[in-house]
Amino acid sequence: MTSTTNLAAGLTAGQRERLMRVAREVSFESGTRLFEEGLRSDRFWIVRTGTVVLDLHIPGRRAAAVETLGHGELVGWSWYFPPYVWHLGAEAASPVRAHEFDAEAVRAMCAGDPEFGRAIADRVGRVVAHRLHASRIRLLDLYAPYGSGSAL
Repeated sequence: MTSTTNLAAGLTAGQRERLMRVAREVSFESGTRLFEEGLRSDRFWIVRTGTVVLDLHIPGRRAAAVETLGHGELVGWSWYFPPYVWHLGAEAASPVRAHEFDAEAVRAMCAGDPEFGRAIADRVGRVVAHRLHASRIRLLDLYAPYGSGSAL
């Protein structure tokens, strides 16, 4: 786990508590698809146990695994930006227990409390930047003649 992909890492204790008030506990069996690229994004998760693999659809090929997420990490950022459509897919690589959040409720909390909203925006933005970089490296490793030249 890196703090870059951990939503709660940049929040104050009060902000974390407020966010957790709208959480519900969920679990997924290994192999369960959490979401598919291109479909509506209306929720997100913070992993408690297990691992989730993010993947990228590549026409004519098998989906490329971009990143594996574990304890404390944010699964899903597309809920934060219109048009609220998933940019990647996700699958439970092992049994997963997570906190699930309703995106509309969290966006309303952000709109109602600018300080909370800025903290969430900062963390989600960091996750997006990290995932973009991870996707780029993974695709270079798969398709560039000499790979990316760096390891994740």
